[in-house]
Amino acid sequence: MFKKILIANRGEIAVRIIRACRELGIHSVTVYSTADKQALHAQIADESVCIGPPATKDSYLNAAAIIEAAKMTGAEAIHPGFGFLSENADFAELCGKNGIVFIGPSPASIRMLGDKAAAKETMKRAGVPVIPGSEGEVPDLDAAKRLCEQIGCPVMVKASAGGGGRGIRLVNTPEELEDALAAAKREAGDYFGNDALYMEKFISDPKHIEMQILADKQGNCVFLGERDCSMQRRNQKVLEETPSPIMTPDLRERMGRAAVAAAKACGYVNAGTIEFLVDRDKNFYFMEMNTRIQVEHPITEAVTDIDLVKEQIRIAYGEPLHFSQKDISIRGHAIECRINAENPSLNFRPSPGKITALHIPGGPGIRVDSSVYQGYTIPPYYDSMIAKLIAHAPTRKEAIAKMRWALAEFIVDGVETNIDFQISLIRDSVFEEGIYDIGYLERKLKNGGKHG
Repeated sequence: MFKKILIANRGEIAVRIIRACRELGIHSVTVYSTADKQALHAQIADESVCIGPPATKDSYLNAAAIIEAAKMTGAEAIHPGFGFLSENADFAELCGKNGIVFIGPSPASIRMLGDKAAAKETMKRAGVPVIPGSEGEVPDLDAAKRLCEQIGCPVMVKASAGGGGRGIRLVNTPEELEDALAAAKREAGDYFGNDALYMEKFISDPKHIEMQILADKQGNCVFLGERDCSMQRRNQKVLEETPSPIMTPDLRERMGRAAVAAAKACGYVNAGTIEFLVDRDKNFYFMEMNTRIQVEHPITEAVTDIDLVKEQIRIAYGEPLHFSQKDISIRGHAIECRINAENPSLNFRPSPGKITALHIPGGPGIRVDSSVYQGYTIPPYYDSMIAKLIAHAPTRKEAIAKMRWALAEFIVDGVETNIDFQISLIRDSVFEEGIYDIGYLERKLKNGGKHG
């Protein structure tokens, strides 16, 4: 096994990876910006290296500085976590060139799956259902208009190199197409350095269901059930649960087989997530594949009792999976609420600052992944998520009840948080009934908090 791993990330995911390393007997190295000198991940790792000033481009996105930190400390591998450089094929390639193992898929897999248009074509060839749309990139407005005529409005315009809800526009009528293309192209270029776009049919009121897979270097690949990520605001996930309220054993099996086929079609190795849209008739369509560990991975760990981060490390070292598909079962129900330092009443404005008091809930079936502590000052430079609260119970009804009380016990003073907002969601009758879709939360917010 690896002797030393560098963690190229910050916050709760860095702390999560440190703990996995400890359990495997691996020495951990973290990197930090000058703004994160007092951050938990910089304090509890076996070694920590400052790699630059607060701006992400000068620190957590500074590939050269991270590679130098790994070489300086003798780290044999780098775990990128999620965000930052986790889906950067050039960084994964740079690791290999410097004799460092990248804990994730190959650069080729990352490149292919990062190009949404190319990924869609690969899935079609593998027999994975895809949403009707363009054959690759849309070159210009005339081609976009012709496609609109073929598949009909509404359509979605999406950035080929996109993610995180950026570079996406909904087109309800042909008249909206020109402005939507221009806006999506501009945003895609700004955020991803690639303004290529593709188009696909808009699926009305779908569920967003993702399948977790693990694939080793020996060719073994398994799926670990689904996560329902339909509670979203501005294409960003707010709350996740597993199993999905709409899932049946037959649908799970078919989606799982499709996810494994998707992974094998691109020679995928390590942990990955295939995201699908599921319509009202329970037809499912490939949306994209995330080539990293997901924010919401703890709920899969809760219901399968498989440590995904440890598996990532073992796979990267070359070990085969020590279980097969028949060994995997789903036990109980798990829900994750993302706790953010933000003010929902002010359009979810981030709320950095010093935490003056903190009480984290506990008890059977409660897990909190976090990197904050009393007296810690949340910097203004990074994502506002400060914790993930996970509740696991034998049934969905019990998991909801457990989450309600855990949220009520979660106290963070000194900064604004979305805890009360999460309480309102977990008490929402539409959520309780499991009938929410990907657009439900946006409609609810537009209606002043009323169902819609």
